[in-house]
Amino acid sequence: MHTAPPEILALQCLYRWEQTEPDRVVLTQPTGHGAVQDFTWRQVADQAMRMAAHLQAQGWAPGSKVAILSKNCAWWLMSDLAIWMAGYVSVPLYPTLAADTVRQILTHSEARACFVGKLDDWGSMRAGVPDGLPCISYPVSPEDALARFDGWDAVCARTAPLQGQPLRGADELATLIYTSGTTGQPKGVMHSFGNLAWALDQGIRRISMSAQDRMLSYLPMAHVVERVLVEHGWLRTGLHVFFAESLDTFTVDVQRARPTIFFSVPRLWVKFQQGVHQKLAPATLQRLLAVPLIGALLRRKLKKALGLDQCRVAAGGAAPMPVALLAWYRKLGLPINEGYGMTENLAVSHLTLPGQNQEGTVGPVYEGVQARIDAETGEVQMHSAALMLGYYREPELSRAAFSADGWLRTGDKGHIDAQGNLRITGRVKDLFKTSKGKYVAPAPIEDKLVMQEALEACVVTGANLGQPLGLVLLNPGAQARISDPLAKAALELELGAHLRRVNATLDPHEQLACLVVVNTPWTVENDLVTPTFKVKRNRIEDIYAAQYERWEDSGQKIIWESA
Repeated sequence: MHTAPPEILALQCLYRWEQTEPDRVVLTQPTGHGAVQDFTWRQVADQAMRMAAHLQAQGWAPGSKVAILSKNCAWWLMSDLAIWMAGYVSVPLYPTLAADTVRQILTHSEARACFVGKLDDWGSMRAGVPDGLPCISYPVSPEDALARFDGWDAVCARTAPLQGQPLRGADELATLIYTSGTTGQPKGVMHSFGNLAWALDQGIRRISMSAQDRMLSYLPMAHVVERVLVEHGWLRTGLHVFFAESLDTFTVDVQRARPTIFFSVPRLWVKFQQGVHQKLAPATLQRLLAVPLIGALLRRKLKKALGLDQCRVAAGGAAPMPVALLAWYRKLGLPINEGYGMTENLAVSHLTLPGQNQEGTVGPVYEGVQARIDAETGEVQMHSAALMLGYYREPELSRAAFSADGWLRTGDKGHIDAQGNLRITGRVKDLFKTSKGKYVAPAPIEDKLVMQEALEACVVTGANLGQPLGLVLLNPGAQARISDPLAKAALELELGAHLRRVNATLDPHEQLACLVVVNTPWTVENDLVTPTFKVKRNRIEDIYAAQYERWEDSGQKIIWESA
């Protein structure tokens, strides 16, 4: 089993900062109406020690599981540290899960307690918390949780800090990260302290991070990238973490943080682009950017408006980044490094190199990582010291996740070019065969489709049809237009022209028979997308598959679902 140098494990890093820079502010937490609360290393360590003493006093066996159900906030990080100090294992839950999934994870993980923190829809989630499970609320928790559960501040006020500097070994289990998975029930991915330390070690070899950096934490902390990049990046390098308050305040939150390192998923990078285009037409923007002096001023103004004028490293991942989107940001002076990884390898697999245009690929492997392509299936397989210990309480699934010689099966198809860069071409299981016997890889087609300004998301599907078809979801701005018949007709013409352009780039068997504009929003709440905005293909099939043949046979190029 992998061992990491003791000095880079999570708790050792915390104690080092507490001793060397106790009064430096390292967390900035919004508390409403523009106010913030700052935390120093001394305060972080003190509150974590007090909560750890409280948890340890419950007498649970070492290695017991303690869950965290909350949006990102300072208390989330302190809870994780407290769980580790007490000798336990943390189980983060996405803050947007349905009650049934909350219950499934809490039950499957055998959680002994749960921190219930900042949540937008606690009213519908609380039924998922088993009766009698001890819970602790945060100062930013919903009113019902504050009234129902023991409070963080009250526990800290009445509990003396845990004595000494409790340590955890590199080979000890640190956390269960339940996959957001696009199919099936979430699986509890087991990672050790050594896994986490090694992953961050390789990450900062590719992208440098230091105590002078600032990051905004807003993607779910239950997601592996946020966990490694933000939490463990913070502990290792001492950087300053700012938290977002809400979607409504997001622009202000980014501008407050002025992050020097910024990570986002593709869907949000698209939203940022669409926000710019709402204020400045794409053609006008391109003309202005082409004029040297005006272009330079405009780039600075746009990046400042986005809050990214200090950003030295921008990154994307969790789903493929459309090449056209990467090119747009590069013209804006904000090149995006695209990463590739999984919960099962702590997202440390591939990343494009800063300063190099490797668009269309996810770059070369990190140092210490090996990758190969299975000759029979085309599947990307990889090996590193950050591989999971397995799936919690799922020995058969754990065995199936690895090849006979111990390489992780990613489930992705791809190929490695002459420069060592990996190009992902789709999911092994996402490939589908048309009635003509031809295989179609949907992901590259979706990358092209989603670049239409009116679209928020899309899915290419069509197993056993003569030709594939595209299901598309309008963004809110475009959705508002279709109430006007003339505007709807104009939008239909735009979509038709976009379909023709996309089809012109595809092989005949890949060309889409039509685009279907769907009515139902695809949200986390209705279980059609994951918490990181990846579309759940199996759920889409459940809802729409019965209509595929009718849509294909209609002969129309643009179909409105209600028609």
